[in-house]
Formats: sequence, structure tokens, C-alpha cells
Amino acid sequence: MRITKPFLLASIAVGALVSAPAAAQEVAGADAQVDAGADDGVIIVTARRQSETLQDTPASVTVLTADALEKTGADNASDFAQLTPGVTIVTGTAEAGDTQVNIRGINGARDAESSIALVVDGILKTNTAQLNQVQGTLRQAEILKGPQGALYGRNAAAGAVVLQTLKPGSFFEGAANLSYANEKTIEGTAHIAGPIAENLGFVLSGYYRTTDGFFTNTFLNDKVVDDQEVWTVDGRVVADLSPATELDVKARYSQLRGASINFNASFHLPNFAGVNPAFYEDINTREFGYQGNIRPTNSQDSFDVSAKIEHQFDSAILTAWALYSDISQELTADGTSADFARYISAVDPAGAAAINSCFASTANLTGFPINQPGFIGQIPVPFIFAPANGSTFGAYSPTTCDGTQLQTRDQKDISAEIRLASDTGGPLSWQVGAYYLNIDREVGVSLGADTGAGVSRELFNAPGSSNPTSLLLADGFDTNVYAAFASLEYQPSEKFSAGLALRYDIEDRTTSSLVPTGAIDPFTGGPINPGQAFGPLTDKDATYKQLQPKVTLSYRPTPDVNIYANWGIGFKSGGFNNQGSAALVDANFNQFIGANVTIRDDYDKEVSSAFELGVKGNVWDGRLTFDLAGYYTEIDDMQFFEFFVGSFGLLRVVSNIDEVEVYGAELNMTAEIVDGWRLFGAFNVTESEIKANSSRTYTVGNKSPYTADYTINFGSEMDVPLSNSIDLLVRADYRVTGPTWFHTVQDQTRPTLFSGLLPISALALPGFVGDARYDVAQRDAFGVFNLRAGIDTGQFSVTVFAENLFNEKYINEAIPAIEFGGSFISPGARRLIGVEIGAKF
Repeated sequence: MRITKPFLLASIAVGALVSAPAAAQEVAGADAQVDAGADDGVIIVTARRQSETLQDTPASVTVLTADALEKTGADNASDFAQLTPGVTIVTGTAEAGDTQVNIRGINGARDAESSIALVVDGILKTNTAQLNQVQGTLRQAEILKGPQGALYGRNAAAGAVVLQTLKPGSFFEGAANLSYANEKTIEGTAHIAGPIAENLGFVLSGYYRTTDGFFTNTFLNDKVVDDQEVWTVDGRVVADLSPATELDVKARYSQLRGASINFNASFHLPNFAGVNPAFYEDINTREFGYQGNIRPTNSQDSFDVSAKIEHQFDSAILTAWALYSDISQELTADGTSADFARYISAVDPAGAAAINSCFASTANLTGFPINQPGFIGQIPVPFIFAPANGSTFGAYSPTTCDGTQLQTRDQKDISAEIRLASDTGGPLSWQVGAYYLNIDREVGVSLGADTGAGVSRELFNAPGSSNPTSLLLADGFDTNVYAAFASLEYQPSEKFSAGLALRYDIEDRTTSSLVPTGAIDPFTGGPINPGQAFGPLTDKDATYKQLQPKVTLSYRPTPDVNIYANWGIGFKSGGFNNQGSAALVDANFNQFIGANVTIRDDYDKEVSSAFELGVKGNVWDGRLTFDLAGYYTEIDDMQFFEFFVGSFGLLRVVSNIDEVEVYGAELNMTAEIVDGWRLFGAFNVTESEIKANSSRTYTVGNKSPYTADYTINFGSEMDVPLSNSIDLLVRADYRVTGPTWFHTVQDQTRPTLFSGLLPISALALPGFVGDARYDVAQRDAFGVFNLRAGIDTGQFSVTVFAENLFNEKYINEAIPAIEFGGSFISPGARRLIGVEIGAKF
């Protein structure tokens, strides 16, 4: 699907007559927002950490109320992004906690801090692994765009997702939903809430989902590629300690078990295409196949507990909370480096079985049908050295020659905040507070030889063991965050208001290597971490500081129109890559093939300056609502994830793009044609340009990675009575996501490891023959249509649903490994059709 920008702009003009995001204009459900003072048909939001109507909020905000959440079935960040213009998400392609959200051109880099804040019931969640988890029984979701750090704190450079969950009331209530869909996909939710005693109430909720997934591993003859099982329990107790004091205690535990690394490797070597066209492959035409001899696994265990207390003084409210979070993740999978002969180029005296296993597995699989352009010859030597009987494995092959990989990430957080806010109702409002966070994180990447005995769960395994380690990157990180914040809002008249918010952050970070001293790679004889070749890996520390202001202005010429402007600074702390990363990249790519890529063992903080100007309002007694906004953002030192593959195995790092410019426009509209029937739509167009990039100087002029050129949302909703007790509900959503680059290298040609190997290979070809061209690594525009239809009696409901009804085959993510000569690409979710039953009391 290809859509030009002139066509898109014309569509916006036409669509403005009949469309808008239903998500942004729903009537609030019976929850805490009603208690905050919402009248019928008025949405109350907390986008500025104060209760106000959506119409009065001087910013572009998408809101999913309780009614919208129920009708769309949305319950996590992926669903919210799908319903929000200018927002895209990549999640679950490698592991469950691996989520990147892009809002208006600012992306959350994998392995760095997130670019969006996740705030649940007023508490900031600190671990990015929680972004796409189901967070209890939702009653409202607000998606805020642009820097929110001055108001919501850490990691809110691109925006914030603000969630509110069910709060116990004075009577018992509960609900349960159960659905079944194709691929043995079962999902269930349930909750019960009510009083325990006078001034004491509780909420207990649970979530469960299991699926076989869409893809089959042909070598293992089972669906082991994207199956998953997850369950979560959430508990909440709210106590009125006095008429002026409330205590809110929450706890949650979640466990996930499933597969990982839902990727295929795709080559982009145009000069090889004459031998086999599959060597120069467009990522959008990929027919996915999986043949790895090791089942990829992923586990994630999450636990957090929080306590929040609010005390009402005569003219102010004191709020204080504390949070403890503990999340452990583990990933095991097949390796990537068979074609570079890491495990066959030398003999390990203590672990020769690994090498013998590689030769044996190759001989046994000669002719096995693997993804093109791969083939398995009689020996595992790469075809460029043995053209007659060598092999081309790609990544994740059915042989043992590509080795194994283990990735771990364990993180414990302790955070707390105290805030005092005015509560006078006058023209002047204010708040002031302080925040603290400690992060204790350990991250490890271990590559080992595959002897046929599977993957060890230990990061380091000695030579001669069943899974000897050949590369180990392992570090401990400790971070202390201190912040102070304040804001002031002045409204001298009903027509005008102005606000200023300030936050100052200090992040102290230290890192220390966890790699055993003296350990060697048994296959090369060198150190197990390449950085050790230049001396001991020593402790490092750095401090990152930033003032984050935000200014807002609002002018209301009439009660139904709000003209607004805001400007703010966004901030993401810098940090450390695994020690040895810089040495590894320099030795294998710059010195070998002149790649001209700069990677450091640390990366800088990211700072953005964002301006937004908009107008929102309603006409025809509220039957037509609109929100039109334009935005401009400059990002300094944008953090960007890079993936390197070579004879050493694989490496994940974060680099900086010195300067990126982003600007765009957005239109949201809703039209209620008749009572019970509405049309809605949203349009976003984003332009971006890399202005400077010392990491890869030749990418200047390219677009911001992971940023779609445009997004379009439109659809319809019907809620009409069939009888006095039965309603018909129909909801249709169509989302178009525009063309997207996933790397700073775009329509360009670059040298690869093949460029360095060909001149010294049996083929003896010039180096340029191995260069890669990445014009085929852009994801095409694609559209996904979701439909829900059912009946509701108020107590019972039956709904038929279809996600991706037309089974659009699109790419979820492509991670170009530039010097490898290709990309690691993952498929988007295929069609899911099922039925859901629900009950309430």
C-alpha cells in the first residue's frame, strides 16, 4: 500500500468533514473521574497532574475512557498506540520486555531508557519492561504527546501514558471476560471490588492469556516461534484513615513464559543477486520461515508494591508515595554467527566436541530446505571460502554451527515522591515536590558453542563444558536519581490562562564489569570480553543533570474553542553500554573494512526542545469535536539502538545521533451523526531530518529512525438499543501506518564484512562486490482493520471480534545490521478471530 503526501493532505481535508478519534472524545465512565467533577458528556483528565476537562487542557491528548476501553478491547500500550495518531510501537519482537514507543518522531531506544513515562494511579513506573503489561482493571487511559518531564518526571521526553485503575467503592461489584480465538488463543480477565469494613475497600483482579502463536519451526516440527503464556494478579486496598487522609496500597505479580527472537535474517547484497535474487531482498516481501535447532525461550517475572497517602489540608493536598519493583528477564536462543565460522575456525582442545558437533550436524542436514539464499552444503565452511561444497547459514540455522545466546536483565527499583499542591479553586494554583529513585540492574549477553546439549542458564561456562562461553558482556549498573519540581498556573479570566512548570534532575550512574578476570575465548584464545585486550575492565561513573521547563498558554475566545500553545524540554539520562563494546566495533569493522562507525562504551544524555500550537473545540452542541495541532521538535543526542553481527557473534549497543529535527501536524475529529452512531478519524503527518550524526556522518539528511511518515485512524461506532434490555454494539477501527525507516542508514550503500572477506576468499572478488544497499530496508505503508460486534444486556455480553480482519501481512520491525549486510526482520501479528463472553454484577 503506497500513499503519497498530496493524497494524504487531501484526505485530511476531506476527512475533516466527518471524522475524529473516538478514543479522544468518549464520555467518562463511572469512576474516579466522575468524582472529580465530570458532568455527563464531559471528559475529566489529569494530563497536567490536576483534574480538568479535556477541552480546557492546553495540549493534544488522546483519552480512552472506561466506555472506550470496553468497546475497543484495549488493555495495553500496543492497543493504545494503535488508536492514537502520531504514535507507533514495536514490542515483543525479541522478548516480552522489549518495547519501543515512538511519539512524533522521538523513539525509545532498545537497551536505553524509555522515552515515555508510564504513570499508574499517580505513581511513576520506573522499569521500561512494564510498558506493555496489563496494569490491572483500567478505567481510563490518557496518552500525552510532547515533553512531560516537568510534570510527570523521568523518561517523559516524548510523552506519557497515564492510567487510572478501578478504585473500590461503597458496594460490591465485579466482572469477568473470557475469549477464545484461533491459534488456541485464550484470554481472560476478572475482578471483584468492594468494602471490607467502614472506610476500607479492596480491588482484586487477574489476567491470563495463552496462545500457540502464528508461526511454526519446521526443523523442530512444532509451534515454538511466538507461543506465550502470561498471568497477572493485581491487588489494591484503599483506607480512609480520617476524613482528610487516604492510604492507597497496591501490589502486583506477573509471570510470562514463552518464545523469543521472532526474527528472520534478510540479506541486502545487490551484487550477489545475480547468483540468487534472494541475496537482495525487500523486507516487505519476506515469506517467514523458521528452522533453528534451539527453541528460543523467554521468561519474565515482575513484582511491584506501592503505597500512596494523600492528606487534605485547608487549602492544599499533600501526596506521598513509594514504589518497589523487581523484574527479572531471561532469553535463550540460537546464535547468529555460523557464516563467519566462529565455531569451526579453530580447535578447542578442551571442548572439541563443539566443533565436531558442528561438522556432524552440517553433514546430516545437507540439502535441508532453509530460508533463501541459505543452503547447507557438505561442510560448514562459508561458501565464499568453499564454493563447491560450503554453506550459507544465515542466522538461527538448524545446525549447531551458529552457537547459542543467553541474555539476562535483572532490575530492582526503589522510588519515592512527595508533592504539595494547592486546593483553593482560585485563579492561582501551584505544586511543589521532590523525587528519588535507585536502580540496581545487572545485564548480561553470553554467546556459546552449541554442542547439542542446549543452552546453559549461566552467563559463564568454562571450556570443555556442555555450552562453553566464547563471548561474555556482563555489567552491573547502579543509578541514583534526585529531582525537585514545581509548577504555577494562573488564570486571570475565563478566557486566558498561563502555566510554568520546572523540574531539575540529577542522575548519578556507576557501572562495574561482572566478567571473570582471566577468562578466555576457547575458540580464538583471546579474552572472553574484547575490552580486556586493552587492560582490566574498571569501574566507571557519570552524572547527568538537566533542567526541564514547560510553558503553557491557553486562550478561549468562546466557551467552545480553546487556542493553546506549549513548549517544553525533554530529557533522557545518558548511560553505559557493556564494557568492551567500543573495542569490539573498532577492531571488527573500522580496522577491517573501514566502516566509519563510532561506538563508545558510554552514551550521552538526550535533550529535546518541543513546541506545539493547536486549537480544539466543538460545534453543533458538541456533535462535532475537533483538535488541530502543529508541532516542531529539535532533539540533541538522540539515543539510538545499534545491532552488530560478525565473527565475534552479536553485540547490542546504544549510540547518539547528534541532532534531529522533527515537525508535523495532527488533526482529530469526531462526528455524532445521530444518537448512538459516531464517525471518527485522526491524521498525523511527520517530517524528520538528521542534521548531524558523528556516529555515522554519512547519514546526515536521512529521517529519524522508527518514525512513520504518517498515521491515519478512522472508523465508526454504533451503540443502539435492540430492546429495553439489550443493546447492539459495533466498533470498527482502521489504522494506516506510513512508510518507516528503522535505521539511520537508509537509501545508501555501505561496506560489509563480505567486502573484507571476498578479496581473501576462494572467490577472490573485489571488495565492493560485498557492499550492501539498504533501500530495501524501509517498511512499506500498511493498514490493519479491527472489528468488534456484540450484544450487551448490562449484566451479560457476547462479542465477536476480529483483529487484523483482512490478514494484512506487514513487518513489525526491521533491525538492519549495517556491517553484516542485511536486516533482522520480524512479522506483524496475523489475523485473530474469536468470541468473547462477559458478565458483570
